[in-house]
Amino acid sequence: MLTLDLPFFAAAVPAVLFAAISKAGFGSGAAFASAAILALVVEPGVALGVMLPLLMLVDAASLKPYWRKWHGPSVRGLLIGSVPGVALGAWLYVVVDGDVFRVLIGLMCLIFVAYQGARAVGVLRTPRIAFSRPLAWGTGAVAGFTSFVSHAGGPALAVFLLGQGMGKTTYQATTVIVFWAINILKFVPYAFLGIFTWQTLLADLILIPVALLGTWLGVKAHYWIPERAFFALTYVVLTVTGLRLIWVGLG
Repeated sequence: MLTLDLPFFAAAVPAVLFAAISKAGFGSGAAFASAAILALVVEPGVALGVMLPLLMLVDAASLKPYWRKWHGPSVRGLLIGSVPGVALGAWLYVVVDGDVFRVLIGLMCLIFVAYQGARAVGVLRTPRIAFSRPLAWGTGAVAGFTSFVSHAGGPALAVFLLGQGMGKTTYQATTVIVFWAINILKFVPYAFLGIFTWQTLLADLILIPVALLGTWLGVKAHYWIPERAFFALTYVVLTVTGLRLIWVGLG
């Protein structure tokens, strides 16, 4: 049951703003922090239900600035692979309880931070990879699954796309169109699984201006703000949030 009270909006407003800026300006890699933050104050399923329509709105609002600037073969391969990934996520949602999802979301937060930290200090290097359809299908499956269970499909796409040496705008445009389609694909099973409620939809209506503001800021930030500064804040938020979710899930 979702209660639209001050604690909820104290978490929801910065979470939605953060997600919108990330999706519209920095390739969606850290947008899943929004679901992680909300999962601290509501059940994980409720957090997913609140965030999906808002993420879809951000996707739609971000399409025009990046229209046709994406890498077509990657888009097609990723979307084909995402279908079984989303199906697997829907099955897992049915058979496990909320604490498992808290732990999964928390682990994804920490893995993402560890991966980026290892890259930053030179311990891990992202190899240059040539595009291949099987690799695109596999990456799409991982992205579809992680996107379904925690809106965390961005890291998988980042490894695949950046490994090809894509420029910042091509990478951003590709993530925008891919997640626009994946989120539409997720909407149907979310609805059948009862993840959406009248309370989550009411929360979405209230949070629409926040999502649109974050989208506008994200598009501007794509050209104005260094990625390093944005993601430095992201890593702190994800580390603290991930540790807290794992603690609650295991407790």
